[in-house]
Amino acid sequence: MNPLRATLAALLLLAAAGTANAGPLEDALAASKKSDYATALRLFRPLAEKGNVVAQSTLGFMYETSEGVPQDYGEAAKWYRLAAAQGDAFAQTRLGYMHEIGVGVPRDFAAAAKLFRLAAEQGRAVAQNELGDMYTSGRGVPQDYVAAYMWLSLAAAQDDHAAALRRDRIAKLMTPAQIEQAQKLSREWKPKSGP
Repeated sequence: MNPLRATLAALLLLAAAGTANAGPLEDALAASKKSDYATALRLFRPLAEKGNVVAQSTLGFMYETSEGVPQDYGEAAKWYRLAAAQGDAFAQTRLGYMHEIGVGVPRDFAAAAKLFRLAAEQGRAVAQNELGDMYTSGRGVPQDYVAAYMWLSLAAAQDDHAAALRRDRIAKLMTPAQIEQAQKLSREWKPKSGP
């Protein structure tokens, strides 16, 4: 299973666990799990239109990856934007990627960094890795090796090996005092809650 599908599967399981009496949402999640995308789409859409964050995020993913619908990055961005506004870290991360590469939305590194930060602050490792990379290069944020090291360390602590490699490369560009400061920030960091 690819990382995106694994992430979506985890999101769907979390949603299902917290919605014992959801009815249509449970049915939509079950249909999606069985790859019955026509049923999933039919059930997710009205829920998403009523503001259900899981349905919005899932519709965004379906349109982004063409699961049961023609690939439509603009439609994916629409649903991700709605879910991201409600604090959904998955949607914030996916919309951040879309802004970073300019697909479905204008390429905008500052918007990407803002979205990655929102998800990273909730503890999402892939967003922490991306935000760390942006601080390393100065894309969308001022270049800041201390912040980069901190975010990459947090992602690395969640077994993100790419983040660990990036952090170790940045450390070679930093003073011992900067590394110590970044490590202190990493130790003191606490995630914010999402929706």
